[in-house]
Amino acid sequence: MTLPEAAWRTREGLDRLLQALGADDGLARYVGGAVRDTIMGIAVNDIDIATPLAPDDAMRRLQQAGIKVIPTGIAHGTVTAVLADGPIEITTLRRDVSTDGRRATVAFSNDWREDAARRDFTINALYADPLTGAVFDYFGGLADLEAGRIRFIGDALTRIAEDHLRILRFFRFHARFGRGAPDAEALTACRQRARDLMALSRERIADELTKLLALPDPFPTIALMLENGILAPALPEIDQAGLDRLGVLLSQEREIAASPDAVRRLIALLPQDTAAADGVASRLRLSNAQRKRIAAALAPDPSDPVEALYRLGHEGALDRLLLATDAAAQWARIRDRDRPVFPLRGGTLVARGLTAGPRVAQAMQAIERRWIEEGFPGETRIGEIADAEVDQLLRATR
Repeated sequence: MTLPEAAWRTREGLDRLLQALGADDGLARYVGGAVRDTIMGIAVNDIDIATPLAPDDAMRRLQQAGIKVIPTGIAHGTVTAVLADGPIEITTLRRDVSTDGRRATVAFSNDWREDAARRDFTINALYADPLTGAVFDYFGGLADLEAGRIRFIGDALTRIAEDHLRILRFFRFHARFGRGAPDAEALTACRQRARDLMALSRERIADELTKLLALPDPFPTIALMLENGILAPALPEIDQAGLDRLGVLLSQEREIAASPDAVRRLIALLPQDTAAADGVASRLRLSNAQRKRIAAALAPDPSDPVEALYRLGHEGALDRLLLATDAAAQWARIRDRDRPVFPLRGGTLVARGLTAGPRVAQAMQAIERRWIEEGFPGETRIGEIADAEVDQLLRATR
């Protein structure tokens, strides 16, 4: 097979990079996702190149060609070339010397098949000559890609023992490329070794889970994971009730043509108690912004969509609506509406006669409540509300 033409193959500076690495002499091949996705007709963002050159040699060649290069993972054989259209990772062919399920000690190699053998799935072990486009497939990846089958290279249990994260990667790739029932050997191995996920950092688990949830329809795969007890060791809080909520959310997303949102889908899976959900988010080492978003989505108030838009913005309001059951009608009220902006400042009340201090804050809160209750009226009405509140406070002090 020949790699199809694609826009990424004509990136500025790529020809010069390949020439520097010795592609003319067979010393560079595209590998992994760029090859796989191009064959599938999917847009490519990340380009990886494999080479038998030692990392120091690769760096020297690129620098001599005037290409900026960074030793991003030189101990593991990876350097990154910086081109105008984005970085490109160049990794020396490798074989594993030892692994502990989280990281590997590697030795460099000049054997393409040996390098392919250490990768996770057959569909990710595809290489392509950058000049001729010839595709090199050592383990049946092309047939698996055509069949929609995600299959570990060699023995599935061995591959998982080398890197426990491959359990979650198996399900993510099945959700993205798989068709029909999953590979039986792979599923059995993942089920048997699910407790290995406990050895991983929660950041790695969160990264894989959010990548899965960002796919167009993660529901069947999450259901498969729950059925086989994959999530129970690391995330026992995700259960059938969460899966049911995810199903409702996905249905409502389709109804209003909302884009996939991994955090929103995670919120549906989590316990709907704010404290419990935040406990999971903390364990997963989610960012403060993500944790605040989860808390806002699960808080009981406000329930009115326009007030939610005011307090939370479009993203937060949409979180609230899609986690409910009548999102379409409610979203129509705010979809094309700008977020309301409270049009009053404390200085305006001081100018009207209030003394700066706690009473101004008290008055601002009262005026804001009235403004919300009356449906966010314009400046004329807010002025009337402010005058009435100031008069009332001034009379109370006389």
